[in-house]
Amino acid sequence: MPRRYWGILIIYLAAQLLPSLILGFVYQPDLPPQNVLILSTIVSMSIATIWIISLLRHEMASLNHRSGLGTGEIVKWSIIGVVLAYGTQIVANVINIYVLGIEQGSQNTQDIIQIIESNVWFILLPIVFAPILEEIVFRKILFGEIYKRTNFVIAGLLSAFIFAAMHFDFTFILTYTAMGFAFAYLYVKTERIIVPIIAHMAMNTFVVMIQLSVDIDDLERQLEDMQNALMIFFGG
Repeated sequence: MPRRYWGILIIYLAAQLLPSLILGFVYQPDLPPQNVLILSTIVSMSIATIWIISLLRHEMASLNHRSGLGTGEIVKWSIIGVVLAYGTQIVANVINIYVLGIEQGSQNTQDIIQIIESNVWFILLPIVFAPILEEIVFRKILFGEIYKRTNFVIAGLLSAFIFAAMHFDFTFILTYTAMGFAFAYLYVKTERIIVPIIAHMAMNTFVVMIQLSVDIDDLERQLEDMQNALMIFFGG
């Protein structure tokens, strides 16, 4: 693996750990710890994103030139990517519910939504920084390096599983793995990392907007009423 890729992995891991370290150093009783954590997370992720993109700018420019994929094709495949990722997510969730018996929502998603509700600036993490960094790290680097030595299925599943595990939401590891596999397919199909990045951004934006606009308790009540009505209609 190229030396710059090792550097990118170190930068990515450092950006994940730095906010907690900053919180430990600057914490004061009169300073809300969550605000410190949110601000340090945004700063560390923004620096990591700019730094990593700068390390890859020449390589990505060269690959973009060789791929010959125009703006229209990028837009088309990004839209296809959203549909593909959303479809795999639905299939994974159906398996979670009807095979594995998992019905509650993703704890990772709920935690992010709660933080966004307390500080709107945190919305930059799931819709901007996370898609860029995760696609570069898990698709371009991890998937790309494994793909050179194996085949698409092995590389796709292994890199997607690592991507899923890094979300620390092991109850929904199948859902994250399925989405990671879909993003890997987009990367191989288009040879442009910008395509899974855009699809990932769109998916996260959609999920965040839905979560922020929907009253979960009211939705659950509506689903229970619908279920009761169907049971009555079908005779029990």
